[in-house]
Amino acid sequence: MEINKDRLWARLMELGEIGKQSSGGVTRYSFTLDESRAKDLVIAYMKEAGLAVREDAAGNIVGRREGTNPAASVVLTGSHIDTVPDGGMFDGALGVLSAIEALQRMNELEIRNVHPIEVIAFTDEEGSRFGFGMIGSRAVAGTLRQEDLEQRDEQAISIADAMRNAGLAPERVGEAAKPPHEVQAYVELHIEQGRVLENLDEPVGLVTGIAGPLWQQFTLIGQAGHAGATPMHLRRDPLQAAAEILNYIFAEAKKYENAVATIGKLKTLPGGVNVIPGEVQFSLDLRDIDEAERDRLEASIHAYSQQVCEKLGVELRIDLLQRVAPAPSSPKVQEAVAQAGKLAGLSELPRLVSGAGHDGMQFSSLWPLGMIFVRSRGGISHNPEEWSSPEDCAAGTEVLYHTLLELANEG
Repeated sequence: MEINKDRLWARLMELGEIGKQSSGGVTRYSFTLDESRAKDLVIAYMKEAGLAVREDAAGNIVGRREGTNPAASVVLTGSHIDTVPDGGMFDGALGVLSAIEALQRMNELEIRNVHPIEVIAFTDEEGSRFGFGMIGSRAVAGTLRQEDLEQRDEQAISIADAMRNAGLAPERVGEAAKPPHEVQAYVELHIEQGRVLENLDEPVGLVTGIAGPLWQQFTLIGQAGHAGATPMHLRRDPLQAAAEILNYIFAEAKKYENAVATIGKLKTLPGGVNVIPGEVQFSLDLRDIDEAERDRLEASIHAYSQQVCEKLGVELRIDLLQRVAPAPSSPKVQEAVAQAGKLAGLSELPRLVSGAGHDGMQFSSLWPLGMIFVRSRGGISHNPEEWSSPEDCAAGTEVLYHTLLELANEG
């Protein structure tokens, strides 16, 4: 193994102490004192690794290992160090620290790379503080708008104000953007946050793409009434309609290879135990790596929902909350990761889809991207119980090491 497993693990544990809660979980919101302390520690690690370090206009921390051709396009890697409330110590952090470890070993072993390599600790991937995530990666992609910076936290502090308090100039975030021709590829290592690798008994996986989330709000309006005084055949019960629709959603999603459907919120109004609901609201989170497949599933759900509501005399409204395009991994990066797995001494890496969103989604239309997954114990994430073993973290980092060298030495 080329990388230093013990150093990687020690840094993960040290970074995990910043923002640690009594539960054992970690809370690090963007532009807070804890995040600032975490950034300072990451900067120290980057300097120990021999990297040239800077903070860009969006607050991203960038560590650069120069190439033999400094003018060549750069290979990007990294992740984020902010967390959800009471989250785990591996989500995001492993991607940043594994990249630093990989570059440090290249320096220690005096390995040459033609293309420069940059590791980035992106600002606010999670969106936990402002309800608006991937701030840093959006800025690098050139899609972060000034109006986005008006999003506010629970104390009514805007992103722009928080940036100013952190010594940044929000009006200059555009300077963080990288022109597409200046980037060779982007590859990110991340914990899986699922159970596929664990079920396969494999430590590392090759990600074929990031599923795009489609969020919608369904509102069904019928007629409230007395639970005992309204015969079943005279009711316009929106919950009956919702039940039929929900059953259809779950059954239909199972017909698609990579689709997942989640109903995260369900509300009945007025909410009395002896009252037929007058209104039902529920959310739909629909994801697939294939946008056309996701759109077909969406269309069938809408058509069936309309049919059910017409049959039961219920009004239906569907509001779009967000629609994000899936981000397929490029064949070039997939091949580099596959070859890296062999160089790392692993059997052929299993291929899987990322159902969760990641910073790399912001780059799918700009330059080749790919991801490496590390096994998550029990598939638990965004939780104090989140855990990946030292051996699995090291194996994933070894694959990242060889992937970066492969991409950075392409012609």
